[in-house]
Amino acid sequence: MRTPSAFFRTASPEALFVISGISQYTGAVVAVNLFDDLRPATVAWFRVMSAAVMVLALSWRQQRRWTRRELTAAAVFGVATALMNLFFYLGIDLLPLGKSVVIEFIGPITVAAAFTRTRRNTIALVLAAGGVAVLSGVGGGDVMGYVFIFAASAMWATYIVVGRRVAAMDRGLSGLGIGLAIGSLVLTPFGLRGSSHAFHNGNLLTQLLVVGALSSAVGYAIDQVVMRRIPTRRFALLLALLPVTAMIVGFLALSQTPSVTDMLGAAMVICGVVIQDREEINQPLEELPA
Repeated sequence: MRTPSAFFRTASPEALFVISGISQYTGAVVAVNLFDDLRPATVAWFRVMSAAVMVLALSWRQQRRWTRRELTAAAVFGVATALMNLFFYLGIDLLPLGKSVVIEFIGPITVAAAFTRTRRNTIALVLAAGGVAVLSGVGGGDVMGYVFIFAASAMWATYIVVGRRVAAMDRGLSGLGIGLAIGSLVLTPFGLRGSSHAFHNGNLLTQLLVVGALSSAVGYAIDQVVMRRIPTRRFALLLALLPVTAMIVGFLALSQTPSVTDMLGAAMVICGVVIQDREEINQPLEELPA
């Protein structure tokens, strides 16, 4: 019988991304439902803080002396991740989940474009980006919702580039745990107000822990595994599967029904993911292009 660790080492990155997407956006559905009782910033803070505790508990044996360079990378990664979560929750409080994730994908698309070199990967990128554009659609919405989602998009791009460096340190999940712990400290001034209600309500606290486990501990741990196996370009483009996953989860859990146009956009994204090169890596982290 295969162990969980063996599965994560050998499963295809595409399969791992689907698992990660389902986990992350199931957690997002729980988070959206918490917004009636708690501020989005408070939910984001609990998400990052609880995930940090979970990951550190799992990786405590991997902890060893940190160099200044490693600690700086983990800190930048953690702060970017925490701000990404904060801006994302502020955004989905004002915009539909599926649309928010699609717009947020501008960050990964930009990273994928920066690393694309071959004609085949260029075509894959164009298909995925076109599908994301179709999925984003047009229509109204709160202006501040878009501001928050674009800010989350910038943090997502930072998460990919710096997260790849953290994964390359080969410290298991300890870099993720340290980063999330630092990120949770940064979010404390934003999330602390109103948090006493959660600490005194067992049901709310349980739901917050579920959000932290599904959206961060599981999702980001899978990202760290995948980042060690594939180049940054392929990782960024595979993230195109997440808007499709969010659309499906939004339909099943939030009754946000996709249109025919949405289905076309999803098909374009999947085609882009399918036709891209599937190389894996055994060499050190590639540098950002000049």
